[in-house]
Amino acid sequence: MRIITKFTVATEQGLEALLKLTKELATQKFSSLLSQKVLKKYIEDNFNEQTLIAELNNWSNQWLVVYADNKPVGYARITTKGQKPQVLDNKRAVRIADFGVLSSYSEPTIRDSLLDKCLTICKSYEGIGIWINESIENPLIEFFESKGFSRQQEIDHLDELPLASVYLVA
Repeated sequence: MRIITKFTVATEQGLEALLKLTKELATQKFSSLLSQKVLKKYIEDNFNEQTLIAELNNWSNQWLVVYADNKPVGYARITTKGQKPQVLDNKRAVRIADFGVLSSYSEPTIRDSLLDKCLTICKSYEGIGIWINESIENPLIEFFESKGFSRQQEIDHLDELPLASVYLVA
């Protein structure tokens, strides 16, 4: 299987891939944790075409898509948006947000490709902290910890969702 992770911009192809992935991955991540009504509203508000175009064109974001045999199977967003963990207060930091790979493509090499590209980009900025905010139910937390992220003690909520979350810092 040929695996490649690359930047995505607001082209027809990039937008089409993200529209599909964002909806599928949000459903995959949250369908067992949220009511259908809450999940539907979250997807409609955050992953519609207009919102995605605005987010793709926002200088605070860099979007990455991982492809397996030229099929988009996962994505992540590197951003300066979001509530930082206390340990990074008053420090420059970037967030790896919305990290996910379709469950039908959960091979470690695919996850590794996406995270390695994220970390390469984040580490290219000297003196910048790197953080992740994930639902405490997310099975990828152990994966992030195995890649050098440390779980923080503070518990927060996951963006606008009614889910408890944990911060991970590298």
